[in-house]
Amino acid sequence: MTADTLVYDIGNSRYINLTDRCTLRCQFCPKYNGSTQVHDYQLKLSKRPTAEAIIPLLENPAQYNEVVFCGFGEPTLNLKTLLRVAHYVKDHGGNVRVNTDGLGNRLHKRNILPELADCVDRLSISLNAHNEDVYNTHCKPQLPNAYQELLDFIKLAPHYIKHVTVTAIEGLPGVDIAACEKIAKQAGVHFKKRVLDQVG
Repeated sequence: MTADTLVYDIGNSRYINLTDRCTLRCQFCPKYNGSTQVHDYQLKLSKRPTAEAIIPLLENPAQYNEVVFCGFGEPTLNLKTLLRVAHYVKDHGGNVRVNTDGLGNRLHKRNILPELADCVDRLSISLNAHNEDVYNTHCKPQLPNAYQELLDFIKLAPHYIKHVTVTAIEGLPGVDIAACEKIAKQAGVHFKKRVLDQVG
């Protein structure tokens, strides 16, 4: 049996595969299209990783441009481990980025941003749609009122974390990239256009 891939590298960044569970069922996600692979890495997990399993694999966090929480699921679902590992990275001179679907507050029924602010340098939030109907079509949220919760998280995030970027994917039918960028700018955060099927 092949060991789980808990960390993997893209460029000079080390990525952490914290969970393969998610609050969305995005129709463009490889795992919902028969693949568990990103680049050359198989990211399916047999169990939820612990901080004790991940930390020894980080080596010297300061040698990387970033340590990125972005695997095959929503990292805030494994929040306790995320925070422990992120604090370790910061304590050892590294930079931390978390890629999230922005539903962590809804999931945990509290504002998790103060906890993230203590150990996260950059936050990347997947918006992926300019309105609720298009979002529900492409992202298939498993939580009610998800789109509004996402918008609220985007507005709240820059009050806690200095570098916040909202992303949307060019190439998804019906997605208005310009309108997504406007949402980001109105919230006072950066915007990045991603390309469908390109990771990293």
